[in-house]
Amino acid sequence: MTTWTIRSLLTWARGYFEKKEIDSPRLTAEILIAHALDLRRVQLYLDLDRPLVPEELAKLRALVERRAAGEPMQYIAGALEFYGRKIQVDPRCFIPRPETEHLVERALSALPKGTPDLRALELCTGSGAVAATLACERPQISITAIELSPEAAAVARANSERLAPNRVRILEGDLFSPLTTDERFHVIVANPPYLRRTQKLPRHI
Repeated sequence: MTTWTIRSLLTWARGYFEKKEIDSPRLTAEILIAHALDLRRVQLYLDLDRPLVPEELAKLRALVERRAAGEPMQYIAGALEFYGRKIQVDPRCFIPRPETEHLVERALSALPKGTPDLRALELCTGSGAVAATLACERPQISITAIELSPEAAAVARANSERLAPNRVRILEGDLFSPLTTDERFHVIVANPPYLRRTQKLPRHI
């Protein structure tokens, strides 16, 4: 009877994802195995020869099948790293691309550290990754985030409350519609779905 260890599973999963032409097969294997075992990725390499019990193997097998079927890795793991922080995601919202961190950097450059009474607005907040990150990086500013989808807005609220409690105001509505006419902001950022209505929306934006 074969004894599966973290080491052998990493080797097998990487090879399996390579055959299935899954992007970043090694990284995918590490993330899914770490998620199945409730470990950080670095911990896998500290305990490579640890044997897995049948329940752990069954959980991992289900995760591998989901990824091989095309489900995004971030949805399977329920989170991704964004600007050094864990952002929760699921099918209710789109998955922020790594390039979205550039939007954060541009916004931060316009929001000097230590400057009081600054106000920032994010349109189409989705998971709330940008708004929550701005709140963490600039604790002195007031941040409003707007999202059309109530389901995505719920994800944004969960992320902002976990990362920056009571720091981000989440409003539901289309673009500027939830705002009062007298509201003004020093910085406005947005990363909306920018495809034609006839096109299928991607899972990453």
